[in-house]
Amino acid sequence: MSAAEWPRRRADARTPSDPSVDRWLEYLEDLHPRGQAGIELGLDRVQRVRRELSGDPRCPVIVVGGTNGKGSTCAYLEAVYRFSGYRVGCYTSPHLLAYNERVRIDRQPIDDLGLCAAFAAVDEARRAAGDVPLTYFEFGTLAAVEAFAARQVEVMILEVGLGGRLDAVNAYDGDCAIVTGVALDHTDWLGSTREAIGFEKAGIFRAGKPALCADPDPPRSLVDHAGKVGADLWLLGRDFGYFGDRGQWTFWARDGRRRGGLAAPALRGAGQLRNASVALAAVEVLRPRLPLTMAAVRRAIVEVELPGRCQVLPGRPAVVLDVAHNPQAVSSLANSLAGMPYCARTLAVAGMLADKDIASSLAPLSGRVDVWLLADLAVARGAPSAELVSAIEKGALGGRIECLSDPAAAFARAAELADENDRILVFGSFHTVAAVMRSLQRGRCAARSDGHFSQQ
Repeated sequence: MSAAEWPRRRADARTPSDPSVDRWLEYLEDLHPRGQAGIELGLDRVQRVRRELSGDPRCPVIVVGGTNGKGSTCAYLEAVYRFSGYRVGCYTSPHLLAYNERVRIDRQPIDDLGLCAAFAAVDEARRAAGDVPLTYFEFGTLAAVEAFAARQVEVMILEVGLGGRLDAVNAYDGDCAIVTGVALDHTDWLGSTREAIGFEKAGIFRAGKPALCADPDPPRSLVDHAGKVGADLWLLGRDFGYFGDRGQWTFWARDGRRRGGLAAPALRGAGQLRNASVALAAVEVLRPRLPLTMAAVRRAIVEVELPGRCQVLPGRPAVVLDVAHNPQAVSSLANSLAGMPYCARTLAVAGMLADKDIASSLAPLSGRVDVWLLADLAVARGAPSAELVSAIEKGALGGRIECLSDPAAAFARAAELADENDRILVFGSFHTVAAVMRSLQRGRCAARSDGHFSQQ
């Protein structure tokens, strides 16, 4: 159905005749010439439609950007505020299994009716603004904020999709802005240096508002931009930080504030203390508006959940799911693997997008993988497995290589080859991890009582 044929719908529509979430997503993909996979940075389209909507935030807003660690930081904040009794809206991207995961209310994906109502409200506003051709992400961002406003959330956490300065999320002013870190990724859009990327990410900072950066070596461009706009810059190691280890650690902030005796974060990964630390720094700066207890903080740290981030599934062989897809993230993954219990062999199921630095992203796993099961990705930006083969061979990363038609087939092959003392690592793209999770969900690879996997 074309946009011209799509009927107008009221924002409060709840009737069964309304389209399903899947139908709305098809519509979103067709609405902009670039489709779902397309990227067109800029705030003009979003701002024009936003002015037609009534759902501007009336509660504190936390904007979270950065190359890696955004999802974890959002998850910590979401858990802290929910366990403190606040109604919390959290918008993240991309999703793994269902679009509703992007729009969470009180740590639960939004229901279909609420999501479709928000889509309908945005579409009506888009038409009123002159049939603005929103991108998939722009439409979704506006719909998320509209849904949060409808549910009267008391705090909004909005994750930047790409960069910051020209990202759709930046149409909203954050009461606190976080940059988790700056590394090379999306260089075609953000620039080929950390300085260029740092400037783009600093675009979410606002005058007089707290701006937190958890990068241990922040680009000068980020620091300078914070000063230029008059943001209240908090830097890791200068204004806040942590000491201790994953057994027990202490958070500290300027003015002598300390929160000691904290348990290890539930999320695995070398950077999780840093992610938890910047989340706690945000909690501290917003405490006058959003008071809470340390009991909620402690509970959030140990109960936070985030599928697909160094996630270890129960049973044997061990299965590790991680959406690491750039050099920094895979380096962190490699460090995490080194700290995990002994395994006889590592079998890696990998599939990546073509616009990533594939060679540099695979390099941190040099000498750590015994068998590579490489998958083609059936998405517009997917890289053929042959490109991964070339990177592994040219980089002399070691290990035997097999190519499979898709991630589910690659995982099935890994399950067939793996012994109970081996480890299966699934990484490289959200699409890769999601496909394997769906495969497991459908029962195509089920655990036998002896811990091995079998085909059903």
